[in-house]
Amino acid sequence: MPTSIASGTKTADGTEQDLATDTGNHCYVLKVDTANMVNGEAVELRIYTKCLTGGTERLAYLAAYVNAQAEPMKYSIPVPEDISIRCTLKQTAYVTSYKGFPWKLLSL
Repeated sequence: MPTSIASGTKTADGTEQDLATDTGNHCYVLKVDTANMVNGEAVELRIYTKCLTGGTERLAYLAAYVNAQAEPMKYSIPVPEDISIRCTLKQTAYVTSYKGFPWKLLSL
C-alpha cells in the first residue's frame, strides 16, 4: 500500500521550486495534478537522488508537459532510493498566470 510522505499545492513562479525532500529508504513516486494547465503552458517535473552517502545530488528523472492535459494526473516512474530524494516543479511557460499544482510524494 502506498504511503504519503509529503503533499501540498505549489503555485509556480517560473523558477525550479522544491516540492519535497526525504531521506528514507523507500521506492518513491511523485504524483502531480496538471489539470490547471491550458494550451501554451509548460511544466517540468524533476527528481534528484544521490548514489553514495555524501555524494553529489544528480538528476534521476525529468518529465516535461505542454498544453492542456487530457490525462492531468501525472505519476513519475518508481524511484528506489536509500539516501535522499528531492522533487521539484518548474513552470516554464504560462498564458495568463502561473498555476497551482497539487502534488504528493508517495512511498510504495
